[in-house]
Parts: sequence; structure tokens; C-alpha cells
Amino acid sequence: MTTTEVAAGSLGNPDIDYNKAFEALARHVKSLGLTAPRPRYYTVWMLINAGLLAAGWVAFGWIGNSWWVLLVGVYLAFFFGQSGLIAHDIGHRQVFRNRKTIDITGYLYGNLLLGVSKGWWVNHHNRHHSNPNHLELDPDILRRQVIFSTSQLPTRRGAINRFIIKHQSWLFFVIILMEGVRLHLAGYFAVALGAVKRNRVVDVGLVTVHLVIYFGVVFYVLSPLKAIAFILVHQLLFGLYMGLLFAPNHKGLPVRGGESESLDWARRQIITSRNLVSNRVIDFMYDGLNYQIEHHLFPTVPSVNLRRLRPIVIDFCRRYELPYVEMPVVASYREVSRFLGDVSEQSRPLMAARSDREQDGSA
Repeated sequence: MTTTEVAAGSLGNPDIDYNKAFEALARHVKSLGLTAPRPRYYTVWMLINAGLLAAGWVAFGWIGNSWWVLLVGVYLAFFFGQSGLIAHDIGHRQVFRNRKTIDITGYLYGNLLLGVSKGWWVNHHNRHHSNPNHLELDPDILRRQVIFSTSQLPTRRGAINRFIIKHQSWLFFVIILMEGVRLHLAGYFAVALGAVKRNRVVDVGLVTVHLVIYFGVVFYVLSPLKAIAFILVHQLLFGLYMGLLFAPNHKGLPVRGGESESLDWARRQIITSRNLVSNRVIDFMYDGLNYQIEHHLFPTVPSVNLRRLRPIVIDFCRRYELPYVEMPVVASYREVSRFLGDVSEQSRPLMAARSDREQDGSA
């Protein structure tokens, strides 16, 4: 792990006006042209990605009713993940600034091509960016089966939850296999709960079209057993890829409660985010999410520009006494596991005490 001179988790210097400092940084970044959308770059990449997806489905039809088709499921899982990354960037206005263009491309790429609700995703992800690692306000914290603080124990009852919490240091990486399925279903729940405000019929309609075509093609080409095996391989690996993309970004870093809500934007993002030591391959695999600190500070900066932004943010953190946490990919997953294991150990006596009280009460 590499950091600036300030220890990870530090809240910085109380004598510094971080709002003013960040405003100066934002003006500098804008003056360099790093905040401008990249429609040409993304249009080319969207066409290439769509072509690679189409090639996968052509291979699926050509191979036909054979167990070799499971290899196509692995291939498509990766490019479904890449499509999700493109949809992520569209939602962040990195591709276009015009709302109508964003809606059209977002619905085509997110809902129709990927089967994930744009309306749900944008709302969910924007709330995450506003309050990363906040125990009450970050939906990425709230929707997980694992816990990130013993303060979450009162909301986790029952034998299944106890089992998950006891073994969450490794079970987290099993649970994220279901992330793809959860993403497909999230839009329906969001519409039912009123969380999607705009174009609800179009939103869930296009997701439904995707799922109907997907299941129809798979069961038309393959026998039932092979179809089920293909869907499992494809969707579980898609979920694993998406889960692994987002897991190292914040997990294992300081969590915040209501008392931290007064933190300014810059510190709120920096102290809860982790970068990965990167190269061009990592850049491609993570599409800029490996520069999580820069992405959270400037979510509308196109992912392709984040590598150039990194040294500027490092200098900002050093100058204003803020942590800049960066570590290799594998080490980041170990750190996530270690953190979840620590919370699990802290929870064991509390769960045991709660179980004793419940038994006494039923006696």
C-alpha cells in the first residue's frame, strides 16, 4: 500500500478550509479540459463493444446445443461487465451532457443491451456518490448481506444472517456471484417502491424486452439442461465481475455515521476511497474505477482522463494533509476480506449475547 505522508483514515487538518481548496482544484482540472465529455471516444468504444457482444451471440448460435457453449457464457459475462462500465459512464455524464442523448444511450445500453434499469442505477449510484461508506445513507452499504460495523447488527436477525456475518470474510466473495441477478431485478423493485420517477414504463419495459429475448434465445437454441447451465455460468460470472469491480473501491475503509455528515465533499470522498496500482490492462479491466479517489472527487470526468488526473490529486492530498490510499489489486481484496473478518469477530460476542437474551425471553 502507498499513501501520502498522512495515515489512511485521517480527517486532515482542521485549520484548512477544504471547500475553498477543492474549489481551486476543480477550476484547475476544468482549465486542463479534463472535465469535458468524450463523445467520439465513447462512440467508437460503444460500437466496438456492441460488435464484440454480437460476435459472442453469433458464436453462441454457431456452436449450438453443445457443452462448448459454456465458453461463450464466460466470454459474454466479461463483455456484459464491460457494457455495464460503459452504462456507468453514460449515467455519470462522461459521454454526453445533453439529457435527452444520455437517456437514449442509457436506455439502449443499460436497459436493452444489459438488462439493468437505468432509472434505478442512476438514482442508486448518485446517492452512493453523495455519501460513500455512510452506514445510513449509502445504498451500497445498506443493500449488502454482510455488515461493515457492529452498529448494523440490530437490522440483521435470523439464522441465515448470523451465518453470513460469522463467515463474511470469505462469504462476501460468494454472495457477489448473485450481483448480476440482483441488478436485473433491481429496476422492478425500484419502480414498485416509487424510487424510479421518470419514464417508468420505458425503463422496466426495456429490461423486460431484454430478459424475454435473452431467455427465449437461450432456451430455443439449447436443451433445457444446457440452457440452465449456460445461464448460470453467464449470469454468475457477470455478477462476480461486477462485484469484483466495485468491491475494492470503498470496502475496508472508514465507515461513517450521522456524526460525519458535516464533512466537506473532498474529504468525504478521499477518506472513504481506495485506488488500485494500475497499468493499461487494469485500466481496461476496471474502466477507471481503479482511480476511485479521482472518480469520486470528479464523477463527470471521463474515465479515460482519470490517469492524467491522478498526479494532480496526489499533489492535492499531500499539500492539504489528506490520505491517498493505493494498493495492488490482490492486496485490495485481501484488505476487504480482513476488514470484514474483523467486523465478524467483533460481532460474535454481541450475537451470542443477543441469542442468550432471546432464549431467556422465550423461557
